[in-house]
Amino acid sequence: MSHPITADHELYDVTIIGAGPAGLFGAFYAGLREMKVKIIDALDEPGGQLAALYPEKYIYDVPGFPRIIAHDLVKHLLEQAMIWKPCLALGERVETLTREADGTFTLTTSKGAHRSRAVIIAGGVGAFSPKKLPNPELTQYEGNGLYYSVKEKAAFRGRNVLIVGGGDSAVDWALNLKDYARHVTLIHRRDGFRAHAASVTELMQSEVEVKLFYELKTVRGNGRVQEAVIFDNRTKAEEVIPVDAVILTLGFNVDLGPIKNWGLEMVGTRYIRVNSKMETSMPGVYAAGDICAEAGVEPLNLIAVGFGQICYAVNFAYQFLNPGAKAFPGHSSEKKL
Repeated sequence: MSHPITADHELYDVTIIGAGPAGLFGAFYAGLREMKVKIIDALDEPGGQLAALYPEKYIYDVPGFPRIIAHDLVKHLLEQAMIWKPCLALGERVETLTREADGTFTLTTSKGAHRSRAVIIAGGVGAFSPKKLPNPELTQYEGNGLYYSVKEKAAFRGRNVLIVGGGDSAVDWALNLKDYARHVTLIHRRDGFRAHAASVTELMQSEVEVKLFYELKTVRGNGRVQEAVIFDNRTKAEEVIPVDAVILTLGFNVDLGPIKNWGLEMVGTRYIRVNSKMETSMPGVYAAGDICAEAGVEPLNLIAVGFGQICYAVNFAYQFLNPGAKAFPGHSSEKKL
């Protein structure tokens, strides 16, 4: 799909930082309010983590879809956003955010400068990199049987797969790959999972071999993974199992990067502080999705929550740009696309 290209000096009503699910839906919603929109994202393709980390993973918590493959969700969101022809600036990391004397904003990237009347930060978790085990010998197997995410399920067809972890990604991939792989083993260092209860129940009732209180000691092979050494962390007893692939789902190291230097109030070091209108401490700058939190309120980092938050951000940004206007936009059924 080709995207409209506009000159950097053009002034937009709202610039959305982040082309993940919340950012894409925000671009569509801003279009409903007839706002001129630009989206900037550091990745070369829209979709955020859905596209970069698990495009073939099923997503279960999006209203209207009992389940939907991540890349299909991104496709639908992008198609929806492009109805209003927003400008997409991909492969650009926003380095600085400056409020000018006239109240507008300048956002600088490695490729130039962008101008906007309001800004919505929907950057997800920020920059992310997979957490790794401290074993130096594992490095040689990265991409040769050792993985931190799954881009194509077909690559695991007919293979013996070991999944390490106990969160949603570990459980979801075990369930997703059980019909592709010859055999799937999941090990977790304790008996409590950090995953949706329904998914854990499905896992325990499936043919996936689940080994609790087990951890990965190392992997071995001739140029690529051929076996894994796991151990029971209660008894320290070791076990060698033949595997063709090991998927480490240990979480991600996240970093807000340059955002930390923009002068915005934070909740801890992880979240941009917002109020119930999704306003940050800087007038005209809003945030939505996994990147923000209200003080004293535990954040719910769900796609569905991000969709709701971006609607608040867009509508109150509209009111900020149009003093006296109502934040409530009316019902979408009253509009003609």
